[in-house]
Amino acid sequence: MADQSESTPERTPSVVINPPVFFGSAILILAFVLYAVVAPDHAEGVFNAVQGWITDSAAWFYMVAVAAYLLFVVLLAVSGYGQIKLGPDHSEPDYSYLSWFAMLFSAGMGIGLMFFGVAEPVMHFVDPPVEEAGSMAAAREAMKITFFHWGIHAWAIYALVALALAYFSFRHRLPLAIRSALYPLIGDRIYGWPGHVVDTFAVLSTMFGVATSLGIGVLQINAGLNYLFDVPEGLYSQIILIGVITLIATVSVVLGLDRGIRRLSELNLVLAAVLLVFVLIVGPTAMLLQTSVQNTGTYLSDIVYRTFNLYAYEPRDWIGGWTLFYWGWWIAWSPFVGMFIARISRGRTIREFVLGVLCVPVGFTFIWLTVFGNTAISLVQGEMLEGVSGLADQVLENEAIALFAFLENFPWAGLMSLVATMLVVTFFVTSSDSGSLVIDMLTSGGAKNTPTWQRVFWAVSEGVVAAALLVAGGLVALQTAAIVSAFPFAMILLVVAWGLYRALHIEIVKRGSLREAIVMPDSSRSPIPWQKRLANVVRFPKRAEVLSYIQQVVKPALGEMSRELKQRGIESTVADGEDGRVWIEVHHEAETDFFYSVRPRSYAVPAFVMRDTSHEEREEMHYYRAEVHLQEGSQDYDIMGWTKEQVLTDVLNQYERHMHFLHQLR
Repeated sequence: MADQSESTPERTPSVVINPPVFFGSAILILAFVLYAVVAPDHAEGVFNAVQGWITDSAAWFYMVAVAAYLLFVVLLAVSGYGQIKLGPDHSEPDYSYLSWFAMLFSAGMGIGLMFFGVAEPVMHFVDPPVEEAGSMAAAREAMKITFFHWGIHAWAIYALVALALAYFSFRHRLPLAIRSALYPLIGDRIYGWPGHVVDTFAVLSTMFGVATSLGIGVLQINAGLNYLFDVPEGLYSQIILIGVITLIATVSVVLGLDRGIRRLSELNLVLAAVLLVFVLIVGPTAMLLQTSVQNTGTYLSDIVYRTFNLYAYEPRDWIGGWTLFYWGWWIAWSPFVGMFIARISRGRTIREFVLGVLCVPVGFTFIWLTVFGNTAISLVQGEMLEGVSGLADQVLENEAIALFAFLENFPWAGLMSLVATMLVVTFFVTSSDSGSLVIDMLTSGGAKNTPTWQRVFWAVSEGVVAAALLVAGGLVALQTAAIVSAFPFAMILLVVAWGLYRALHIEIVKRGSLREAIVMPDSSRSPIPWQKRLANVVRFPKRAEVLSYIQQVVKPALGEMSRELKQRGIESTVADGEDGRVWIEVHHEAETDFFYSVRPRSYAVPAFVMRDTSHEEREEMHYYRAEVHLQEGSQDYDIMGWTKEQVLTDVLNQYERHMHFLHQLR
């Protein structure tokens, strides 16, 4: 496996696809679209029947699976595995915490919170699964249910997929695709038909999960434009809106991750904060602060009970339209959101990643739901006391207008509705362009640099599927598509968790074996005069000097080692990279290969060396080290100035430790 990390990017070819996954997914999606458009009535009936079967027969599986995902990622974070980095040991995060949070939040739940932030608490309040409708007990229950649906269970699903993808891609240099998580279980067969099947299911799940969000988003955009500009509500308007906003999304796709998605994500965060602060200030502020604390407390105290509550003793259709829909929606979104989060999370430890993904977005989500949900319930309670039910009736009649009907009760309703509409549009765009980026990576075998036309193709496909679902049954079809597409992938995720655990366990065993391994003492090493050692310690060589040393000493040493190994029947390769690094890789067929690399790394010269230099000169002064890297990343020691015999001794010491690790695995 060549050492390709941090290498210079190559020119993007005109076509980068994995044919079985690309064409297989495209054909299945096309068949679904034709069926939904040609026979919408029949499709609607099938959707209803399938959703009913899952609610009656498979609800237990969804609940147990989601509980298992949550328990698994939490245990990883609090265990010794939490110290492992999603990338080489020397890697650092690519994005700041603010940018990281903005991107994962916008990709994760933006449209859903805008649509259900008001609608769901009100609907549970006036039509609860338990308690008396409109009572204070119903108000508490409504917020408990809403928090449960939008809490850490959803983000645990995303975290599981993202952890597996980031770990295998950035730490083991496998493709950034779902199939890579199965490598510890099936080895190189991930490149055959089992891997193609897994990635195809991931594409279908992602496509229908994103299309569900886009369909929900366009329903709300249509409602907002109707409120602001009297744009008619209906199927034709919604299909036109899908076309226009998909066009905007393709522009963002063309701009790429940093210029397009990141900037739109940060704009989303700003607009969401403006809307949130406005409602908090003009609404019942004191009550919202109190309910925020109580809602969080009751969520934490009830989390185990609600995780396993299937209403088995008092069967209700309610669970299929709510809890199972959400679990299916989150699972369907998990390849998309998980891969996207993995792409932006390189360099973070597993513990840091899990804490960030589970706590930060969930904290913001709970604040959002409290501000909008409790304020809406308070308004409905006031209307009930006055003998009217305006907001509640509007929400029950059409969930899409819930947010705009809610904002009518506050000053500057028109302006705030415009901000809300803009927010839904930007969430729509970020969901579409992020989804197309992820599907493109899946269908190209995990390639990170693909031609623009492929991402545009998938962005347009998402819009077409969303339109087909609206034609085939509106919101019910959207919900059913999410639940059904998630069912096979929920089973795949259990296998992914097992594969990730196997790989992490092997890594912990390797770390322990490397520390415990006793290498043969080198009795032939001649002592080095202390003056020479001191001169080497206080010297700060330039890049050209380090590159020359690597080529003249390290590379010949690795070549000599490789030739000796081949004479003993062991295959190995020696290669170098564009940045001056060289490496040897010893191939062990079915077992883990040995990898040893020396590369130049830049550091700022210490201040005590630059007493007589200006601040500007200090900023430009750097020295280089010839650092040793193994498969896990930098070993944080410098071999600059070592003789060829000393380099060979170090390679042999590391190889002995690697063989001890393989011995412990057998």
